[in-house]
Amino acid sequence: MPIKSDRWIRRMCDEHRLIEPFEPGQVREGVISYGLSSYGYDIRVAAEFKVFTNVYNVVVDPKAFDPRSFIDVREGICNIPPNSFALARTEEYFRMPRNVLAICVGKSTYARCGIVVNVTPLEPGWEGYLTLEISNTTPLPAKIYAGEGIAQLLFFEGDEEPSVAYADREGKYQHQSGVTLPRL
Repeated sequence: MPIKSDRWIRRMCDEHRLIEPFEPGQVREGVISYGLSSYGYDIRVAAEFKVFTNVYNVVVDPKAFDPRSFIDVREGICNIPPNSFALARTEEYFRMPRNVLAICVGKSTYARCGIVVNVTPLEPGWEGYLTLEISNTTPLPAKIYAGEGIAQLLFFEGDEEPSVAYADREGKYQHQSGVTLPRL
């Protein structure tokens, strides 16, 4: 399953609306870069964040998640406290074909500042805005810039479609539209 090139990504966006909005080149002037690259696509973070807080001293439990664990930030810059965590979403909406999987890796600009971005794989048949998990591993506050690059997606096309895709099993994160908290 070879990684897909910029030509393949561009064709999939034109024919199947893989990424919307789609930036056909690298935007770099004065921003952390985003858009199409040689073998991937640099995604942008939207101005919608949920930053962990311990104000209510709740336990983080993926089976019974308490939304009081976060405060909402809707600004162009999000400051993540030292050794803390935030959820965000992409500006881009994705429509994954039934035979394509994408994985996400962080951008070096943030990685060199101790910022780790995690996104679970974009499974075949999944559609929606990506929820981003952003960790500040440093003992200092960290700035995240909305509307700019945050991570890169790498696309892999399978030789055949899976027998059951994400949409077929009615995945719980299908068509997510905002920062989506854990669901059971």
